[in-house]
Order: sequence, then C-alpha cells, then structure tokens
Amino acid sequence: HEAMASRKIVKEKGATIEPFEESVAQALADLEASGSEIKAELRELFITSAKEIDVTGGKTAVVLFVPFRLLPKFHKIQTRLVRELEKKFSGKPVIIIAQRRILPREKAGGRLQKQKRPRSRTLTSVHENILDDLVFPTEIV
Repeated sequence: HEAMASRKIVKEKGATIEPFEESVAQALADLEASGSEIKAELRELFITSAKEIDVTGGKTAVVLFVPFRLLPKFHKIQTRLVRELEKKFSGKPVIIIAQRRILPREKAGGRLQKQKRPRSRTLTSVHENILDDLVFPTEIV
C-alpha cells in the first residue's frame, strides 16, 4: 500500500516529503483503493504538496496543492473528494489550490529573459486565481 501512497504525491526535484504530506497521500491512496465513486478519477490525480494551516478559532485547515494542469480534473470531483477527505481528517476543512508560479517583474534595465513574463505569472494574477481556487465551486464576480 506504501507504493500507492508515494504515487499520490510528486514533489519538485530534491524536495523531501513531510510526514503530514505522507498522511494526505495515504488518505488519497486509501480513497482510490476503497472503490469509492471517485476511484476512476482519482487514479490519474496526485498532489504536489500539502500543508496544515492555522485558521481563526484555533482550528486548522488542510490545504492541498495540485499541479495546475490537473486542476480541472480535481474540480470535477472536488465536492465529493473534499467530503471524503474531511471525514478522514476529523472534520478539518480541506482546500484545493493549484500550484502556480509567480515570476518577478522586469526591471527597467531591459529584458534579461528571452520572453516577456506571461500575465498568468504575475503576482496579481496568481493571487486572484488562488482566491478563485479557495472559494471553488463558488465564483467571485
């Protein structure tokens, strides 16, 4: 079963897997193995990292970071997946956020990069998109 869990989390090269991330990966593997209704969708999904974050009222929330290109697939099963994971993590809220990259602004001294920084990599854009992920399936209008 250990091999299943390690397939559920893929870190950047050289990054170590934290014990908490291990437990989240294990929970995902268990869900996939349990033959739940989302088993088929879960098969090709994995996370890049997981954190426990302190929220107001002395509670903690579980945040899963997922590869950006898998976000739409996570969104398809998000309500069911979150419900199952919240059971596993004793009622802690579970949030799914895409792993995004912020690139620094270009300085006035000309362009060092060969390409212009894409809008989707700006601080503002990344922050707005994280907010959208945070409130999914609700939309910010």
